[in-house]
Amino acid sequence: MAEVIKMPKMSDTMEEGVIASWLKKEGDEISSGDILAEVETDKATMELESYQDGVLLHIGVKEKETVPVDGVIAIIGEKGEDISALIKEIESGGGSNGESTASEAAPAAESSAPAEDIDTSNINATVVKMPKMSDTMEEGVIAQWIKKVGDKVESGDILAEVETDKATMELEAYDEGVLLYTAVPDGGSVPVDGVIAVIGEKGADYETLIKAETAGSKPEKKEESKSSQTAASSAPQATPQPAAPAASSASSNGRIKASPLAKKLAEEKGIDISQVSGSGDGGRIVKRDIEEFKPSAAPAPAAAEKSGGTTISLPQVVGEERSEDIPVTQMRKTIARRLGESKFSAPHFYLTMEINMDKAIEARKSMNEISPVKISFNDLVLKASAAALRQHPDVNVSWQGDKMVKHHHIHIGVAMALPEGLIVPVVRFADNKTLSHISAEVKDLADRAKNKKLSPDDYTGNTFSVSNLGMFGIDEFTAIINPPDACILAVGGIKETVVVKNGEMKPGNVMKVTLSCDHRAVDGAVGAAFLQTLKGFLEDPVRILI
Repeated sequence: MAEVIKMPKMSDTMEEGVIASWLKKEGDEISSGDILAEVETDKATMELESYQDGVLLHIGVKEKETVPVDGVIAIIGEKGEDISALIKEIESGGGSNGESTASEAAPAAESSAPAEDIDTSNINATVVKMPKMSDTMEEGVIAQWIKKVGDKVESGDILAEVETDKATMELEAYDEGVLLYTAVPDGGSVPVDGVIAVIGEKGADYETLIKAETAGSKPEKKEESKSSQTAASSAPQATPQPAAPAASSASSNGRIKASPLAKKLAEEKGIDISQVSGSGDGGRIVKRDIEEFKPSAAPAPAAAEKSGGTTISLPQVVGEERSEDIPVTQMRKTIARRLGESKFSAPHFYLTMEINMDKAIEARKSMNEISPVKISFNDLVLKASAAALRQHPDVNVSWQGDKMVKHHHIHIGVAMALPEGLIVPVVRFADNKTLSHISAEVKDLADRAKNKKLSPDDYTGNTFSVSNLGMFGIDEFTAIINPPDACILAVGGIKETVVVKNGEMKPGNVMKVTLSCDHRAVDGAVGAAFLQTLKGFLEDPVRILI
């Protein structure tokens, strides 16, 4: 009996996959364990293995096409087996209620008719779309085109550099031919699955191919243009009425009558426009009046003449109000979207604790005398947090809506500031690593983050996060939880202050930490117990080693 092969979920964030290449063709004999195809996921290109024996009777998805998780991609069965009914059932979505399906399909067929009228079967060219290069990517920016229109392209060539919300990555070509068309220039943004280029044989009718791709959006454009015409036709009704003529530049209500250009020039030159006499209609001040105005000819204030007192001449302050629009990077868009979702969907609460760092300072000094890399206070916090999470696994969780996931591994995200925004690389299995190992790894992640060389695996999979602003002189702050974590630790600077110990006041070094918790997953007592353990580890670092 024929078996339907569906797109498996190959990673925790995967929603769809792209068939990079079919390694088996229709009619090929298949044995269990054979590789059917290479599938490009949101994390990597992986092999799709067959678990059935038989013949590959049907391939439902062409190479480079996208399939959602659990979408049908192939059928394996016995040689000569009739699968026409099975294919019909798949195409109809199961065929459980044929009448309603047929009635619903009719209008759909009508609405899609314009797209079907465009025949692209004889066009030897392929549309290149924006791939989803990370689990949070919604659009990409073409940072730079490596290939230009008219260039020859081989499979494996780099077409462009694409700026995603996490890093700048290379866009690889999977087809051979000539680059016939690029949809956007350098710096242009394209949504995921949006058309970015066309590759094909020289002289191919790529314009028809693009029309076929965008045919579905034409009605919306017509409606938009129609509404804009309506708005434009109604605009003349709002034209201002002409001002009533008057003999002087100031009307009866004290308003200065001047053209917008004259007002702008007066502001730029630092001229008090009330001192300018207008030569326009009804005493209106125009550009010529500002250009010919001489401050020495300005009339003295009437109040000063009446009182006979001395006038105080205030200097004219010349300045320029200036602003600029800065395009939002993909990283900044993702920060805004994800942290906005976290802040407004997760009920945050905060727990703050002071930690005496005297022994930690001594321990760090001693460690750096023999460590191959310099250990920072942040490295100590990461190691202590990992050890505390091992003792309090209820903090090492993620909220997933209808369920809560408890992680048995400890992957700590380390917040790092970049000129473009914030990124959180992950130190994996932090509880099993030495302080020198953590220090070296964090330094390597920081260097690659600055050079935009991080791979998706470097900044995904965190179960807990740490954000440290102590090096900027910040005493304490609260951080927004970094999804999918349930907690994030905000670390302030170490401050020398007076410490009361055994009834005596002594100088000491204190650091404040604040734990932000998602109350859906972590309760106050659980978070407080975690902080107590963390405090114990940092106040006596030798305990981390036990």
